Amino acid sequence: MKTVFDVAALISRVTIGVIFVAHGAQKMQNGLGPTTQMFTKAGVPMPELAAGFTTAAELLGGALLIVGLLTRVAALALLIVTVGAVVFVHARNGVFVTDGGWELVGALAAGALLFLALGAGRISLDGIVHSMFRARADRRARDQEVAQVRPSPTPPTTNPTNVRTVQDPAGPSSLSEADQRAIDELTNGDQPRSNG
Repeated sequence: MKTVFDVAALISRVTIGVIFVAHGAQKMQNGLGPTTQMFTKAGVPMPELAAGFTTAAELLGGALLIVGLLTRVAALALLIVTVGAVVFVHARNGVFVTDGGWELVGALAAGALLFLALGAGRISLDGIVHSMFRARADRRARDQEVAQVRPSPTPPTTNPTNVRTVQDPAGPSSLSEADQRAIDELTNGDQPRSNG
């Protein structure tokens, strides 16, 4: 089922992305002045800002949909544009596009909402980036499991384990040099030499 979704998402992304890019390019060719005038006449608030945002969202967002990069961000921007178009321009004209209605804009909004909710699918740049991060995380998890299963090596001891160290409560200065040498020889495993 995932493969069916991925192929359907690819076809839908490219189709919807091309439509958005075409509308953004048309606004760009006409210039922001005429687009701003059209938005002013339609009663769109802040028409200059809305014209610039709409043109950029359609061009850039459409291109990002086509390649499937930052798909959810692009879909959110395009959803904002299409909902604004329905509310401020097309809703009062009915459903049919021949009457200036909302059917095309509504279908594009529904597509943008789907991509916002479900993402681009695996056949996209988002999918490739996601699979790379997932592979890295899986590798780290396997390495951690192996590290937990493997016993940690015990560090080698330098002192013999059968020798008990006794400290003189008065401190090291209370021992004579001969006594200290005898202790050193014992702890190193040598026997003290007798003089007699």
